[in-house]
Amino acid sequence: MTEQTAAERPGISAAIVVHENRVLMVRRRISEGQLSWQFPAGEIEDGENSEQAAVRETQEEVGLAVTAVKPLGERVHPKSGRNMSYTACAVTSGTAYVADKDELAELQWVALADIPELVPYGLFEPVQAHLDSVLT
Repeated sequence: MTEQTAAERPGISAAIVVHENRVLMVRRRISEGQLSWQFPAGEIEDGENSEQAAVRETQEEVGLAVTAVKPLGERVHPKSGRNMSYTACAVTSGTAYVADKDELAELQWVALADIPELVPYGLFEPVQAHLDSVLT
């Protein structure tokens, strides 16, 4: 089997969910290279846009209903090589828990100052700028 390029693989949509002055982060059961802690995320399915995928993935992974607030940007992820989109989301209902036990080991609501401990290589600049502005 040959390796697919980023353009041939489905894009990944990440939800940047802020609630009560913290951002939701999840730890995958299986790390993708250096990626262990990240935002709720998954492949964009046929017929949906990145905002819809961020909302769906959040519901599937952590059982939380969210709404998309605004897109934060897109890039090819430097660690995974996947096309990524990031969407700021707001909680509409529910309590976060590990709903997808096959994919996730745990979740945490993380304060701004604690993000570098979980993501030592830094966040995508537009995501960091968004978090800097909303997590005060």
